[in-house]
Amino acid sequence: MHGKTYLNMDSKQIYLRFLNLIHALDGAEHAPVMDLDAKKLLEVIAVRHAEEKPLTVTDAMALSSIASPATLHRKIDQLREIGMIDTVFEGKNRRTKYLVPTQVAHDYFAQVGDVMKQVLAHA
Repeated sequence: MHGKTYLNMDSKQIYLRFLNLIHALDGAEHAPVMDLDAKKLLEVIAVRHAEEKPLTVTDAMALSSIASPATLHRKIDQLREIGMIDTVFEGKNRRTKYLVPTQVAHDYFAQVGDVMKQVLAHA
């Protein structure tokens, strides 16, 4: 039992170190300004895009686990304004807008990935 407690404490320390570095990354001079709801939405958009199942604006508005539709609409606008996402049409369908991460978002995720590598290298 003692071994499991030690592993949990070690895992907790790793996670807290990761959070500390993420907070430092988010506070950097050129870091994109996003609140928690915007970050959650960006993560869903990025994951869906990576799975080649891009999220539509309508799908995003239904993510009630993140926020209300009105708040999600504001977060989509915010993410677009800071250059993290773009809306695109696919094929000949001009009625359905898909949300996709931009290069700025890919760069942000690469920085977060570097932070994860740094934490794991010192674990």
